[in-house]
Amino acid sequence: MELKKVALNDLHETLGGKMVPFAGYNMPVRYSSDIEEHNTVRNGVGVFDVSHMGEFVLHGPDALDLIQRVTSNDASKLVDGQAQYSYFPNENGGVVDDLLVYRFNEEKYMLVVNASNIEKDWNWVSKFNTKGVDMKNVSDSYSLFAVQGPKASEALQKLTSVNLSEIKYYNFVVGPFAGVEHVIISATGYTGAGGFELYLHNDHAEAVWKQIFEAGEEFDIKPIGLGARDTLRMEMGYCLYGNDITDETSPLAAGLGWVTKFTKEFTNSAALQKQKEEGVTTKLVAFKMIDKGIPRSHYELLDGDENTIGEVTSGTMSPSLGYGIALGYVTKENSKIGTEIFVAVRNRRLKAEVIKLPFYK
Repeated sequence: MELKKVALNDLHETLGGKMVPFAGYNMPVRYSSDIEEHNTVRNGVGVFDVSHMGEFVLHGPDALDLIQRVTSNDASKLVDGQAQYSYFPNENGGVVDDLLVYRFNEEKYMLVVNASNIEKDWNWVSKFNTKGVDMKNVSDSYSLFAVQGPKASEALQKLTSVNLSEIKYYNFVVGPFAGVEHVIISATGYTGAGGFELYLHNDHAEAVWKQIFEAGEEFDIKPIGLGARDTLRMEMGYCLYGNDITDETSPLAAGLGWVTKFTKEFTNSAALQKQKEEGVTTKLVAFKMIDKGIPRSHYELLDGDENTIGEVTSGTMSPSLGYGIALGYVTKENSKIGTEIFVAVRNRRLKAEVIKLPFYK
């Protein structure tokens, strides 16, 4: 299968981006080093090209009804200019994908889905579209830049008349940006470092990218790859689809109860409600390494008696904290904050401790 390319593919190669296949796309994993790029975002400002993400626009009087039936969160609570984190439950207890729901007005919404699931999600939502909601998959015609870090707002403010300081977390504005009339400026970051996401047509991508870098020059702005995106989201304990949540994982075990609203009926809601009442047997927990070592995906987790209690789903060395951090599923008895667990690294047992998120405060 040929890799898809984002609009600025050639620019990333020119900038020295190391390109790798990711979710069916040719994507920059790093430009300099993961640690340097991580610190750029934590302390200054960096730009991720995440144009591989999928966008579906839903339009019509029954758009909200469709969203309510296929997503777990209560989208009726949204007001214009607000976004919501949610997921698509599947019919057998797992998760089709996690997503963002954007409300433009009572008849127009946008769903932002993971790149690896664009086709799967499109088919899934289409299957439930029994009332003729107008659905458009605009994924290939839009670029998405995540400008993240404590200096992001100051840099971007030069390019827009929209008052960025007034955009609250999980809200967005459609307005002029860098000479383009309609750009979606959204505050739904995945790094915990502050900043904005910009959705714009591919035709404007290169011109806008260049202006962002000019505006951020005084703050030493840098392009950032997927490597640092992963360590930044890990430090916040944000889930990654395919690792921490999958078609097989229970959303309640994954800690997504807060976006599972039983005030309405949705896919598999009765079974999930029953699971909530009976309680889950495993839980996704965050833990930090006490012994030296990096916990990697699929490493076995053990209790003090060397019984297998689960496995690591995402793990890394935290650049900000200087020790190994991870997410993983463990049996409910071993999920309490402060519990000592062990990571099986080759033939060694390394000590770790279950902690409360986020890792980085």
